[in-house]
Amino acid sequence: MGSYQAIGIAAIAAEARTLVFVVEDEEDIARLISHNLRAAGFDVQSFVSGRSVVSEALREMPAVFLLDVMLPGADGFDLCRQIRQAPSLSSTPIIFLTAKTGEADRVKGLELGGDDYVTKPFSPRELEARVRSVLRGLRQPPV
Repeated sequence: MGSYQAIGIAAIAAEARTLVFVVEDEEDIARLISHNLRAAGFDVQSFVSGRSVVSEALREMPAVFLLDVMLPGADGFDLCRQIRQAPSLSSTPIIFLTAKTGEADRVKGLELGGDDYVTKPFSPRELEARVRSVLRGLRQPPV
């Protein structure tokens, strides 16, 4: 009976798990984000470029993407387009987290399908709140 109860608790924990994909090429920033999100109860998978993000997301569906705009190779805007074009990922929230602070960049990110746009430097507490906010939005019934 004890093992049945342990399996039930593990299943509930796995079901409640919230995976965040962090795409950030600056190692220190990626570590800071990952540390703070894990401390807040999220699972985190980090990527230094957008190269394998979509294929990994198709294998293990994240709850939200945090994308830097300035990445080696394809930038975060291109990655956003790829995510929005993948049917099984198209409704997954995307938060841009970038040093690009200009209005044109913010508008571009949101028009491409980003759900939020956070500029660097950022507050880890605010970033956590924004992640929780976009996830809450998924649970809200349409008006």
